[in-house]
Amino acid sequence: MKCLLVFGLIVAVFGAFVGYGYLLFTDFTRPLPKPEFNDNTYWGTGDGDNYIADEEIYEFKLQVPSEDIEDLRKQLNRTLRLTEPLDGIAFEYGFNTYALQQFADYWRDKYLTVWDEREEYLNSLKQFTTEIQGLNIHFIHEHAKEEAKARKHVYPLLLLHGWPGSVREFYDFIPMLGKDQNVSDYAFDVVAPSLVGFGFSDAATRPGFNAAEMATVMRNLMLRLGYKEFFVQGGDWGSIIGSNLATLYPENVLGYHSNMCVLHTPLAFLKGIYASYFPEKVLPSRFFIDHHFPLWEKYEGLLKESGYFHIQATKPDTIGAALTSSPVALATYILEKFQTCAGPGLAQDFGAITTVYGLEAVLDNLMIYYLSNSATTAARFYAENVSKEYRALQLDRVQSPVPMGCARFRNDLPAAFDWQLRDKFPNLKHSMYFQQGGHFAAMEMPSMLYNDFTTFVRKLALHGETF
Repeated sequence: MKCLLVFGLIVAVFGAFVGYGYLLFTDFTRPLPKPEFNDNTYWGTGDGDNYIADEEIYEFKLQVPSEDIEDLRKQLNRTLRLTEPLDGIAFEYGFNTYALQQFADYWRDKYLTVWDEREEYLNSLKQFTTEIQGLNIHFIHEHAKEEAKARKHVYPLLLLHGWPGSVREFYDFIPMLGKDQNVSDYAFDVVAPSLVGFGFSDAATRPGFNAAEMATVMRNLMLRLGYKEFFVQGGDWGSIIGSNLATLYPENVLGYHSNMCVLHTPLAFLKGIYASYFPEKVLPSRFFIDHHFPLWEKYEGLLKESGYFHIQATKPDTIGAALTSSPVALATYILEKFQTCAGPGLAQDFGAITTVYGLEAVLDNLMIYYLSNSATTAARFYAENVSKEYRALQLDRVQSPVPMGCARFRNDLPAAFDWQLRDKFPNLKHSMYFQQGGHFAAMEMPSMLYNDFTTFVRKLALHGETF
């Protein structure tokens, strides 16, 4: 009898632990309801009590005073006190100072001497500003060409960039989207904003402006322009913002396409561990295993390359002060990310930036940060998105009914696989792997991104297409 009592007690305790474990598991993995969210928070100067929005839309044209360019040239002409790289080291310790000196020389002696041409190019796409929630928002707005309107289905598209990018990433991509292309039955009216605190858009004046707030401003910009329903495409922060927008305002999003499909939930983590042992059970082909695995090797790579994230998420004003005080410091910091994102085969190559992106394109992007003095305000966005307030929203665990498409480029950050993504986007319509390309897909291979995005749109069968 005593043995039976002990056995019964053991079974009861074990059952209690199993039951409690099950409750914990379901609590940490179940989808959450969409949170209540204020879609009109004021982010401008002052308290906004008597705020009346200026709803006018103004043309924007970049016009940099010649004295500002001359001042930059003088700064770049100063002797750089750089430390020589270690013997046999290329970019393993950061951006190589031999390469940096050459870059600074080219910036000063070649690029700035034709600044009028670069300024004209940056103005080649139609740009505007308007006030949203107390902030002056800069954006590109290019309508589909007339010949495309006559022959294609035309829809609005919101393009979202990230850091350390800008709207300059889209200068080759945007014209493709509005042309009468034979490869697609669709064309797009494209809106590509400078994110709040980036480029020529205002920055928030108080803490709390996270990705959900950014998504709200971007959605309200589209409504201001008369677009009640639209597509969203983004990478880097643009991917996070796009996901938040599709989650909080699904009624406005026709479809969401990402070239950085990430998902950070307890269930996604557990699925990742399982898949690392049985990848053939969750991936469409063994040829894509190295996009996701070995899992711990991917995490090690992220840790190695995320030093910038840690400082920007904790002390953005410290790094911002250093970057805004010196154009060479700003160049070093941003160039290092482009160098790394060129991919493992080119990360130590002195010609990687020229080969993958083009020197002028990277310099244009750098000039946007320099001229707008936005290094600090852009860095602050990291701090806002690791805040307790934003994490409490747990938007990755809130399902969105919006149709979703995912493009995974080989040299980008490790993406979520379909089994994970469907926890967040059960209406996953399109999933693609590319064995080349990297983080700045719109800049690096715009044609490939265009084809993937339009394929996704076609799969939605908005006009009865079969695929």
